[in-house]
Amino acid sequence: MATETHDAVAGTCVDAGGSALGMPQLCADWMPNQIFWLVITLIAIYLLMSRIALPRIGAVLAERSGTITNDIAAAEDLKNKAAEAEAAYDQALLDARSEAQKIVAAAKAEIQAELDVELQKADAQIAAKTAESEAAIAEIRAGAIKSVTDVAKDTAKELVAAMGGTADAKTITAAVTARMKG
Repeated sequence: MATETHDAVAGTCVDAGGSALGMPQLCADWMPNQIFWLVITLIAIYLLMSRIALPRIGAVLAERSGTITNDIAAAEDLKNKAAEAEAAYDQALLDARSEAQKIVAAAKAEIQAELDVELQKADAQIAAKTAESEAAIAEIRAGAIKSVTDVAKDTAKELVAAMGGTADAKTITAAVTARMKG
C-alpha cells in the first residue's frame, strides 16, 4: 500500500522519489490549480485595494489637494493685501514728502521774514551810523577848514610882517577867504 500511494504521486511532473522534474510552475498538470489560486489572490488583492487602500489614498490626495488650493487662495489674499499695503505705503510716503516740502517751504518763508526784519534793522543801524559818521566827518571837516583858515591867516600875517609890510586883520581875512573858496 505504501508503494501505491507513492506511485500515485509520481506523474509527469514528479519522479518516483517525490522530486519535481524541471520547473514545477511550468508543469501542465498543476496549471489549473495555480490559475485557481491566482484568480482567488487577485480578487482578494482587488477587494483589499478597492475597499481599503485606494479610498484612504484618495482621501489623502483630496485632503492634500484641498490644502494646496487653500494655501494658494491664502497666498493670493496675502499677495493682494501686500499690494494694497505697498500702495498705502507709497501714498503715505508721497503724503509725507509733500508735508515735508510744505514744512520746509514754511520754514524758509519764516526764516526769510526774520532775515528781512533783521536786514531792515541792520540797514537802519547802518544808516544811523552812517549819518553819525557823516556828521562827525562834517564836524571834523568844518573844524579842519577853520583850523586851516586860522593857520592861513596867522601865516599870512606873519609873512606880511616878515616882508616888512603891515596888514590889517580884515584884509588878511578877505584874502584868505577868497583863496579858500577857489
